[in-house]
Amino acid sequence: MRTLHVVTHPEATHHVEGVVGGWHDSRLTPAGVRTAGAIARALRTRIPHGAEVELFSSDLQRTAQTAAEVAELFGVEPVLDRRLREKSYGEAEGRPQEWLDRRFVPPPADGGDG
Repeated sequence: MRTLHVVTHPEATHHVEGVVGGWHDSRLTPAGVRTAGAIARALRTRIPHGAEVELFSSDLQRTAQTAAEVAELFGVEPVLDRRLREKSYGEAEGRPQEWLDRRFVPPPADGGDG
């Protein structure tokens, strides 16, 4: 049996800049880098030494940086795959979050088609 650990990237520049993420290729903030290191150390305490470890990540900078922190402790190379990216927000990516919020159309309260 295999165990799967799913990790999301910590704080990235798009979070603190208030812009839409998605496929916007932001980097981890200094706090995000520290948190990624803490995540790696936490995983190291849960995964036995000598266990086979495979590491897959989105190819976006913030996730690749997070994977690199984990990879260093486990002595593996992460496999970066664009198919692992989060959802795309299209033309909203990299724009201010309030730009997207102004355009949000809530679904009908009754769940119908409108």
